Parts: sequence; C-alpha cells; structure tokens
Amino acid sequence: MKAMILAAGKGTRVRPITQTIPKPMIPILQKPVMEFLLELLRQHSFTQVMVNVSHLAHEIENYFRDGQRFGVEIGYSFEGKITAEGELQGQALGSAGGMKRIQDFKPFFDDTFVVLCGDALIDLDLTEAVRWHKEKGSIATIIMKTVPIEEVPSYGVVVTEDDGRIKTFQEKPAIDQALSTTINTGIYIFEPEIFDYIPSGQEFDIGSDLFPKLVEMDAPFYGLAMDFQWVDIGRVPDYWRAVRSVLRGDVKNVSIPGKEVAPGIYTGINVDVNWDKVDITGPVYIGAMTRIEDGAKIIGPSMIGPNCCICGNSTVDNSVIFEYSRLGRGVRLVDKLVFGRYCVDSKGNAIDVQAAALDWLITDARQDPPTRVPAEHQAIAELLGGDGNSLVGD
Repeated sequence: MKAMILAAGKGTRVRPITQTIPKPMIPILQKPVMEFLLELLRQHSFTQVMVNVSHLAHEIENYFRDGQRFGVEIGYSFEGKITAEGELQGQALGSAGGMKRIQDFKPFFDDTFVVLCGDALIDLDLTEAVRWHKEKGSIATIIMKTVPIEEVPSYGVVVTEDDGRIKTFQEKPAIDQALSTTINTGIYIFEPEIFDYIPSGQEFDIGSDLFPKLVEMDAPFYGLAMDFQWVDIGRVPDYWRAVRSVLRGDVKNVSIPGKEVAPGIYTGINVDVNWDKVDITGPVYIGAMTRIEDGAKIIGPSMIGPNCCICGNSTVDNSVIFEYSRLGRGVRLVDKLVFGRYCVDSKGNAIDVQAAALDWLITDARQDPPTRVPAEHQAIAELLGGDGNSLVGD
C-alpha cells in the first residue's frame, strides 16, 4: 500500500528549532518524529512512501535516504528550484498542491492511500481506519479527535452528520466562532479521484482549500473519530509536552533510550558524572558523552542531549537541552528549552543568548568556556536564582 508524509512546511510555529531542523526531523529523545511515522506505516503494510520536501530538504533526504533501513521505499518530491546563483530555494506548494505535483509527474496514487502530517506521534490503527473509509465509499476521510476549547484555534474544526459525513469544516476558527471541539488531526485517507478536486501548478492547502471545496460540492467526505494516542508537536509548547510525556512513560510505543542507571534516570554511553556528588531526580535522560559536574542538580522531567556539559552548582529543572550545550556554573535553568544559541520558555518565547550578551550562561560545548564574567552578569545570575560567585571556576 502507498502513503505520503507531508514534510515541506517551514515549521514557523516551532522556531527557533526549525531554523536548522525541519519539523519532521525534530527529535523525541534523539529519534526524529518522521521515523516513528515510518514505523507505524510499515506495521500496517504501507511500504511505498512519498515525502514532499522543501525547507531544509537535505536534512530529511540525507537521514532517510531510500528508506531501506526503515523497511520501506521512499521517494522525494522537492518543491522549489535552484537559483541562478546556485542556491537551493524552497517553495512549498501547500499540502494538497504537493500531492498533486507527485500525481502530475506520474500517477503514483492508484488506489486508496494515506496521508500523514510529519509533526505528530500517533498509534492509530490505520488498517481499521482504511476499512471504515472504504465501507463508507468515501473519497476523503479525516481522522478526528476532541480537544479542549482553548486549543481549537490551532486546528481545523469538523462538524459531521450522525453517519460521519462532514457537513462543515472550519480551518483554525476563533474560539467564539468554533462550531465544535472535534478537530482535524492531519491524518487523511484518500481515493485517487481526489485529484480531480485539486488544481495543478499552484499552492493549494488540504485544510483551507480542498476540504471546504469538498463540502461545497457535496462530495462523499467523511470524518472518523477513533480512540488513539496523538501527540502533536506543531508548536514549541506542544514539543515541550511531548518530551515530558515520553519521559513520564505516558506515550505508548515510545521507550526511553539508553540504560536505566537508577530509578527514572537513563543515560547514553560514556556519561561523565560522579553520582555521589550530584542531585538528580527522575525522570531524566542524559545523552552520551555528556558531563555533569559536581554540585549540579537535575530535576525531572528533563532531557539533556549528547555532548553537553552541565557545569558545577547549576540546576536543570523541568527543561530540555539539545546537544552540544554548556550550562554555566551556578546557573538555574527552570522550565526552559535550550537549542543552540536560543533559550526558549514553555510558551515559545525565545531569547538569542548571543545577541543578548548572555552567552556566559549558555554556550556551545565545543567552544572554550568563559574565563571571566563581568560583575553585572554575576548580578543577573543571582537575580535568576543562581550563585553569581560561582559562574567561573577557580
């Protein structure tokens, strides 16, 4: 069977992470989200997968290649061009436009097929969903979930008849205009006839263009609500929740990598830590080749990536730290995500620590550590709850 993963978007709501990593490559404890999706597809006998790419396309293509090591065959459809200056320039066609481009190149989707957005962890029974779709004689089926009313503006809202036929579709309505709290999860089942509704060579979106058109034309368009786990990472706060959920063991079929060295504490290989001189409360994951210096305190749920350094007397509390990060001495990191030169809070607000001259707090572990910290910076550290006198070692 055939499937498609939508992977061409810029992921603007997950910046700054997506400035250097495309959304499908965002890691959940060192494993890209798209890899989980490929595993799910393979489990349900989807072995030929098309992936549309644009933003940072090479990151996806270089990791997954032709799919052999993941047990599937993968083809890529690049949306963009190479400029006269030789620059690779992405130009996404929208989710439906990306599907149409593949079909116009050569009809690939010749039977019922599944389309997944590349930014969610799911454990859906795809086999049962496809069976229901065919039984209804549907040309397009949306897999649906119910969410709290405050989350509705982030999604497409679906209203169905008693038999599941969709009578209204709203793309990301305001809370006071939403007709229900049942939303589109970005999981679709289509028949090849769907391409009759999608124009060629132009930007066309599944949610905002295709689905309203299907409703308007009274096409056999259905929504199916199923009981399954759906962990969306469409925004920074979503990613934050996803990592914490995995660390707590709340996400099925996603295990914590590494070795459990103490209850709730997992590490990769060759981690440098004197367990008698640190205070670590799980759930915590520490990546390979990371050093935790004496006096450090780590409170879970927290993830520290590989090749990091958590300097002495610093604190990591309910935080996510990506690879090659150094947290300065005496610094307290609470409810934060550290990604390269950026420190992001749980609401998605980011600070560029270099631009703000705060790179004595967080630096690249591959750089030499600071040898002196100005007095005003020590005062800032103390205001943040850290020990300003211990920012730099003796």
